[in-house]
Amino acid sequence: MNTMDSATAQAIEARRSEGSAAFVGYLPAGFPNQAGGVQAAQTLARAGADIIEIGLPYSDPSMDGPVIEAAAGKALAQGFRVRDVFASVEAVASTGTVALIMTYYNLIFKYGVRDFARDFAASGGAGLITPDLIPEEADEWIAASEEFGLDRIFLVAQSSSPERLSLTAKASRGFVYAASTMGVTGTRESVDKGARTLVERTREAGAEHVCLGIGVSTPQQAREVATYADGVIVGSALVRALGEDGRDLASLESLATTLAEAAHARG
Repeated sequence: MNTMDSATAQAIEARRSEGSAAFVGYLPAGFPNQAGGVQAAQTLARAGADIIEIGLPYSDPSMDGPVIEAAAGKALAQGFRVRDVFASVEAVASTGTVALIMTYYNLIFKYGVRDFARDFAASGGAGLITPDLIPEEADEWIAASEEFGLDRIFLVAQSSSPERLSLTAKASRGFVYAASTMGVTGTRESVDKGARTLVERTREAGAEHVCLGIGVSTPQQAREVATYADGVIVGSALVRALGEDGRDLASLESLATTLAEAAHARG
């Protein structure tokens, strides 16, 4: 599959051609409930997100910070199940926005890797971000992604060796997810100073597109990241904007609009 057959890559290239970066927004599915989660995702799309990561709620997260973990817990308490995520994917895809799922791999494994890829593709999804899966252990997912034309987005960190960066760049399609800092997701006062270097190293290792996330939460930070990364990923700040009850769509739209404008500002 050619890289530019990827809807994710096309969305990033469209912004790159304008001298700007893509805005990638994250929201958990099923928060505060199934209908509310769909409404929030569609609001994020209207606010200018080029790509939306739909988080698959999980009871034992290793990467999620307290804001996302709390939201996912509320979704699970409402009875959310893995198959329910496809309604969120369809809702995002219907807006013309690229829909990704961010998920821990054991949920996909339990569902059935090929079955999940099939159902995800049928719902209009573009690809998966799998933070706990490394390319060497992803043969089954790589085969399924090839069969159903899905992007596979692996993560790199500042601690990644040149060999690890090269391996990840080669295995990824759509973009490589560069984690700006070690630790769990969450808002931070500033983006780690090593983030720019990580993006540069990942490109040098062969990655065509590198998007940066974890800790990006303000328009100022988004504007800064957009000067060197292909995409600006924001999650916890958007979830926090929804409020503890997950229903403050006006605040979500306001923050997302300013973040999109910052990412889309011409460099």
